[in-house]
Amino acid sequence: MPAPPHEQTPAQALWRLREYLRPYYLSLFLMIMAAILAVTAETVIPLVTKSVIDDVVVRGIRSELLPLSIAAMALGTLQAGLNFFRRWSLASAVAGMEKTIRDDLYHHLQRLDSGFHESWQSGQLLSRATNDLATIRRFAGFGVVFFITNTWTFLLIIALLIDMNWWLGVITGVLFLPVSVLCLRFERRYRVLSRRYQDQQGDLATYVEEAATGIRVLKSLGRRDEAQAQHFGQSKVVYGTQVDKSRLRGTFWAGLDMIPNAVIGLILLLGALAVSRHELSLGGLVAFVTLTLLLIWPIEAMGFIIATGQEAATAAQRIYEIFDTAPAIADPDRNASGQPDRPGLVAGKAVLGKAALRTAQAAPGPVAVARRASRAAGHLVFDDVGFSYPGAPAPVLRGVRLDLRPGETVALVGPTGAGKTTLLNLVPRLADVTTGAIRLDGTDIRDVSLAELRTRVACAFEDPTLFSASVRKNVSFGVQDASEEEVLAALEAAQAEFVADLPWGLDTRIGEQGMALSGGQRQRVALARAILARPQVLLLDDPLSALDVHTEAKVTEALAHVLTASTALVVAHRPSTVLLADRVALLQDGVIAAVGTHHELLATDVRYRELMSADDQKDGLAAGATR
Repeated sequence: MPAPPHEQTPAQALWRLREYLRPYYLSLFLMIMAAILAVTAETVIPLVTKSVIDDVVVRGIRSELLPLSIAAMALGTLQAGLNFFRRWSLASAVAGMEKTIRDDLYHHLQRLDSGFHESWQSGQLLSRATNDLATIRRFAGFGVVFFITNTWTFLLIIALLIDMNWWLGVITGVLFLPVSVLCLRFERRYRVLSRRYQDQQGDLATYVEEAATGIRVLKSLGRRDEAQAQHFGQSKVVYGTQVDKSRLRGTFWAGLDMIPNAVIGLILLLGALAVSRHELSLGGLVAFVTLTLLLIWPIEAMGFIIATGQEAATAAQRIYEIFDTAPAIADPDRNASGQPDRPGLVAGKAVLGKAALRTAQAAPGPVAVARRASRAAGHLVFDDVGFSYPGAPAPVLRGVRLDLRPGETVALVGPTGAGKTTLLNLVPRLADVTTGAIRLDGTDIRDVSLAELRTRVACAFEDPTLFSASVRKNVSFGVQDASEEEVLAALEAAQAEFVADLPWGLDTRIGEQGMALSGGQRQRVALARAILARPQVLLLDDPLSALDVHTEAKVTEALAHVLTASTALVVAHRPSTVLLADRVALLQDGVIAAVGTHHELLATDVRYRELMSADDQKDGLAAGATR
């Protein structure tokens, strides 16, 4: 897991979450007042008991019995009503806060670039979005409120005890001072264990997710026992840390239990002495002991409050490690005139960018935007493009120059690791160029809003990503208002007619990651998704790699018609795919080594000829395997 962008203490991170409570300040204020009044009502009841004993029992003033009984019942009813209001209003505020944080966290994760998601474990992100938010909600719903009410309870009761008997009240307050020492020691040790446990939970969630996703690989290779052993090892680590937390909490709470009970014993002894010296009435002693007993819960609860507070603080720290990560790829800053605020921008390019932006804003919907884009120029230029991964010893791409004319299809070929997929990822700004520029219709793509750029550019990757939804939703994911006829046409172009044989046709759910489909079927559904967008620029990353040669021939024939509507850059390994292109660009060692038609390169470039010859042999083996 990457280091956080800057160090902040858990307490600082927890304090920053107050911004999410701001919309609920009034509700929280009313709720806290209700809680304080409920505690006050509970505290007054022992004073009523004192009056009953001293006035009714000892002095025999029976006329006060009924009013005192009514007062006790009224206080109990008031306390119950206030507690109901507290819980009702608190649930709404805390649930609203959790929802807002979750929504903001998801939104921020969507803004972060692909490099962030590749460097973070998915289980760590999942743990933060679920377990950590639940921990924060528990503390906000319990810890904060009870810290305030318990502090008020302690101060109010100590004041009442001092009022009844000053020296006995002072002794009672002093006897509880060791609690603060215990709390400080517990807080320092529990903070470390809490962070360790939450990180280990994220690691375990990552492993479980990977094992579930790769279950077929584990089973086919007979690695079930090894996977079980690895899970057992990680689970044991989490178990050990959890036991250490429980042991520390148990020791702390045992100390908190011991102190109030020892205080009660001493109070009974000293209280009896005060009664014998007529410094305290019998009813006063009963009320004194009852009020002291009311201190037991606030003292014991302090342990739980500190524990949940530390867990919430480390959870907030983990949440802000994500929030404080700035997106490496963002929309361009615009100046007062609305033009991209980038030095050296040619005026004509800015005008083109604004015109395209106005077109996108005026369109009635995504389908109309895509159709309008398909009629636009789609002139794509790679101008001395270089790219390096952070910390990599050498750049992946160096001085790439390539000019794709509007409506032209260019096949990008090269050996494994040459940087073909990386070059494609630069166009929709899944990563940003390190040097040089990529221009679409004369405008640097960094000066185009991400929403507009990704409307004008569509991708189909070699490893297709599908979602746990229907075929219809997967195909129309980028064109939400596409009609059924348009979806079916895109599926037909991608030779995905198998959809008609699924149990519910277009409405068949295809499972998480599309696991209900074969690799070739997933690839064709993803290809249909890209085709449906009808973009200016279509990027295809070896889109036929999972198809057999017969299906590939059909898809290739259909693609030949589809590609005429867009400027296309196609990563190709098979000669049959290369033949779709108007020109071929050979990418080798991070540079464009040669550009020309397929036949020109076969005749003039040895490297290209060797590459195609190797792919021909692979195709021959694949064809033989299918016969």
